[in-house]
Amino acid sequence: MSSQGTRGGGNRFPGVVAAPFAMVKLGPDVVNGTMDAYSGYLPDGKIWGFSMMHESGTGGAPKYGVVSQIPVLGEVPNPLVDLSQPRELPDEASVGYYKSTLANGVTVQLAATEHAGLYSYSFPSNGTASIVVDASHVLPSFRGLGWEQHYSGGSFSIFPDGHYEGSGTYNNGWNLSPDWTIYFCGNFSHQPFSSRTFNGNVSASRSYSNSSSVSGHARLGGVFTFVETDLKSRVGISFISTEKACRNLNAEITKDTELETLVQIAKSRWNEEVFNKVQISSNHTEDLQLLYSSLYGMFLIPSNRTGENPNWSSTEPYYDDVFTLWDTHRCHTSLSHIIQPKAYEDFIRSLIDIWRHDGFMPDARSSNFNGRVQGGSNADNVLADAFVKGVTGAINWEDGFAAMQTDAEVVPANNFDPKAPDSSTKEGRGALPDWLQYGYITPRYSRAVSKAVEYSTNDFALYQVAAGLEKVDEAERYFNRSRNWRNHWNPRATSHNHTGFVVPRAANGSFLPQDPLECGGCYWGDAYYEDNSWIYSMNAIHDVAELKRRVGGDERFVDRLNKLFELKIFNAGNEPGFTSPFLYNLLRGAQWRSVDRSRYIGGLYGAGEKGLPGNSDAGAMESNLLWQMIGLYPLTGQTTFLVLSPWFESMTIRVGDGKMLKITTTGGDRGTAFYVQSLKVNGEVWDKAWVAWEDVFQDGGTMEYVLGERPVDWATGDLPPSPASWETSYL
Repeated sequence: MSSQGTRGGGNRFPGVVAAPFAMVKLGPDVVNGTMDAYSGYLPDGKIWGFSMMHESGTGGAPKYGVVSQIPVLGEVPNPLVDLSQPRELPDEASVGYYKSTLANGVTVQLAATEHAGLYSYSFPSNGTASIVVDASHVLPSFRGLGWEQHYSGGSFSIFPDGHYEGSGTYNNGWNLSPDWTIYFCGNFSHQPFSSRTFNGNVSASRSYSNSSSVSGHARLGGVFTFVETDLKSRVGISFISTEKACRNLNAEITKDTELETLVQIAKSRWNEEVFNKVQISSNHTEDLQLLYSSLYGMFLIPSNRTGENPNWSSTEPYYDDVFTLWDTHRCHTSLSHIIQPKAYEDFIRSLIDIWRHDGFMPDARSSNFNGRVQGGSNADNVLADAFVKGVTGAINWEDGFAAMQTDAEVVPANNFDPKAPDSSTKEGRGALPDWLQYGYITPRYSRAVSKAVEYSTNDFALYQVAAGLEKVDEAERYFNRSRNWRNHWNPRATSHNHTGFVVPRAANGSFLPQDPLECGGCYWGDAYYEDNSWIYSMNAIHDVAELKRRVGGDERFVDRLNKLFELKIFNAGNEPGFTSPFLYNLLRGAQWRSVDRSRYIGGLYGAGEKGLPGNSDAGAMESNLLWQMIGLYPLTGQTTFLVLSPWFESMTIRVGDGKMLKITTTGGDRGTAFYVQSLKVNGEVWDKAWVAWEDVFQDGGTMEYVLGERPVDWATGDLPPSPASWETSYL
């Protein structure tokens, strides 16, 4: 199950994650020339450690790979040399379990809890067994972009009873964080006959010490040698202290805990908290693997660090390893709300609490530090999506709106990111000065056009929450600002027989020459991020009626959507284009075209190692597929879900509090007969190409599809709402 997306750029973490969002993510670190191992794992190469912390599906540069140990045959005169080993056999993995068989004959099996890990080693019987614990171990990056992690220093102490404690301090990685520290506490199932600390560096590799405690900025750790060949190693970690790491270890993995016990607990938790929430009628192995592997990939990160926040004291939940809301706000967070409603509420509370103490909500966050912002302040969209769907619980929505207003009104300090030094990439909206002065963003700011489109959706999010809180003046202001994407619309920009695209605009109001098909590198320093103007011109999903008018009406809108595929502009691995294939639903008689696109996108996925059409991006890619299977697509910040076509004859989704959404299909098949002929919602004939949250998710419900081989015009009712296209706000 956990091998999906581990090859071909998916960057999925295949190691042990004992529960959804568990802090410990225990697995191998692989080196293969100059390839970045973003999650620590590469399918080919040598294993140079098994470490306690990883992220899944991230890009840019690796993060973590800390608190590592590696088994070595015989004694270890120099622990600073290359101790990596090829694999003798392919690794094996399942939920809660990982196994590597190394070329030196050592077998390593892994299991974990939320804050601790268990290593089980089997050495060949004809020699001594050593384990090297390396506090300086950290995943490297070879891209040369300045995003590589660094080890800053650490400490390591061996105690008379054989257990060890220590810490490591590291910095940088994809979010450019300053120094952060992780503490650890470990012991073994047998007393070593020899143990020592080491402290040195590459140029003085033999400067290790027999003392029981070392600290400093050089590479350091411990070497433990045993006469026994079957060993267990237990390790706890904490962001607070070594004492807390020891408490975590002793509370979660005792000396008598068996590896298989932890594996079974992990499977039970994943089944209860995630997998059992969705049931399908199919008995096809590929279907089941694809569904449940995708669900698994969705909930590996962020990491639930409640009680492990070193920067402030709070009774609120705390989540870290947010990669990134730019990726996940489009369809991941809305599905998280359905599958994991309690954790979703806790996550919203955590975003607001980070604002309380750090000053801004994160768009991305890792190692307790905000960064990096790729576009807008998309925590705003996540909060609005929760708000309009009635998520309350213990959320303080007055504080939530104040956090959103910070994004909308306060210019964040520039962190001088070398790839985009014009404004902050740490948090907030770096290009806010232009947004407030001009109502658009000039080229003095990088990613100006894509930021402008996203700032518009962010301001629509503020409108939604302000309106619900009856903040009349604020609602009116942000409603008007949510239309500012229009200020980048050049009606004379042309491409492939279409006119009108969002393009760069100078401070004097003039539009700059721009080929809508081109975006330079589509990266940090360019006018558009990850996609071109064809895609971003379709991204104001709160204002589609106005977009249709500007494009030239329904027929031209259909042709423009078609061109995304005919010209091979659409890339299923790029999040800005996620929603575009389904905007046909906002036209009369065209819902079947969204179904066509959905089936095409679903066909790009598989259950195997190359089963993702792009980087997992913390489960964004997997959630996109899951919505195709369900046969709906969310419009974030609104209660609207666009109707597609479900994959299965029957699917049941537990939506909380014992409520169910049951989706059935008759008369069709997955291969050819997948067009909607008719639909009933909660037993009533349905004539709209969309449903609202309250129709099917709020209290559960039923959706009964009749499918067939040919498109029919069944959706003759009201079009989906386009709220920013109203003459004024509803207030």
